[in-house]
Amino acid sequence: MNTSVVIAGVKLKNPVMTASGTFGSGMEYSEFVDLNRLGAVVTKGVSLTPWEGNPTPRIAEVYGGMLNAIGLQNPGIDTFIKRDLEFLKNCDTTVIVNVCGKTMEEYIGVVERLADTDVDMLEINVSCPNVKEGAIAFGQNPEALAKITKALKEKAKQPIIMKLSPNVTDIALMAKICEDNGADAVSLINTITGMKIDINRRSFVLANRTGGMSGPAVKPVAVRMVYQAAQAVSIPVIGMGGIVTAEDALEFIMAGATAVAVGCANFTDPYATVKVIEGIEKYMTDNNVEDVKELTGCVR
Repeated sequence: MNTSVVIAGVKLKNPVMTASGTFGSGMEYSEFVDLNRLGAVVTKGVSLTPWEGNPTPRIAEVYGGMLNAIGLQNPGIDTFIKRDLEFLKNCDTTVIVNVCGKTMEEYIGVVERLADTDVDMLEINVSCPNVKEGAIAFGQNPEALAKITKALKEKAKQPIIMKLSPNVTDIALMAKICEDNGADAVSLINTITGMKIDINRRSFVLANRTGGMSGPAVKPVAVRMVYQAAQAVSIPVIGMGGIVTAEDALEFIMAGATAVAVGCANFTDPYATVKVIEGIEKYMTDNNVEDVKELTGCVR
C-alpha cells in the first residue's frame, strides 16, 4: 500500500499535513504526536518582523467551528529560524513554512531569508491585507495575486504554494492566475470571514469585529472550491477546511486534492492528524486501494 504523494518534486510519506496557525511549528504538539508520522508540518505564519496580532478578545466559538482574529501574531523570521527551524530540522517530515506580509517587500524579505534553510516548501498566505492598496487582501485582487505570485516565484529557492482566500467570486480563476504566474501548487481554503454578536452586551464578540471562520461548518464550501480549483489547474491542489475525520479528508482527495491539511480539529484533539492518517490507511485496506493517488480526483 502506497500512501506517498509528490508536490512540486517534494515527496510526502502520506497526504496529511497540518494547517497553518493550528499546530504552531510542531513543538507544542510533539509530546502528543509523532511528527515523523505526518506527511508535512506547516508552520504558523512567519513575517519579516515580529507582529503582535490583534487586540483581545480574538477567539470565539460558533456553531460548527470557531472564529479567530489572532492577526498572525508571530515573533518574526529571525526568532523563527533560530528556534522553530532548529527544532524541525531534527524531524523526519516535510517542512512547509507559511509566509505572511503586509507589503510585497515584506513577503520577499521572508522568502529570501529562508532561501538557504532546510525548508522544503513555502506556503504564501495571500489573505494578508495589502497596506499599499487600501488594505484589500492580496488574494482577493486578481492583479495583486498575479503580481505577488510571479515576484515570489522569481525569488524563492523552494517551491511555492499559494494559499487562496475563499472570500472571492471565482476561486477557479484565482487558482489559474497562480498557476499562470508560476505557482507550484495551491492550497485552499483559508478562513471565511464571519462575525458574532453578544446580544446581552449588545456588542461584537471579537475586538476586531470580524474574524476568520474555520471548522466543520465550512467543509462543504471548501470541498466545492477544491473541486473547482482542481478542475481549473494542472498543478497540485492541497485541500483544507473542516477536516476532522479520514472520511472528511477523503472527500477532499476525491474532489481533486493531492494532499490535505488538518486545522481546527487540532484544538479539540491533538491526535487528529494521526487519526486521519490511520483512517485513510484503513480505507485503502478495506477497499483494496493500492495507491492513494488512485483516489485523487476520482469524482468527476
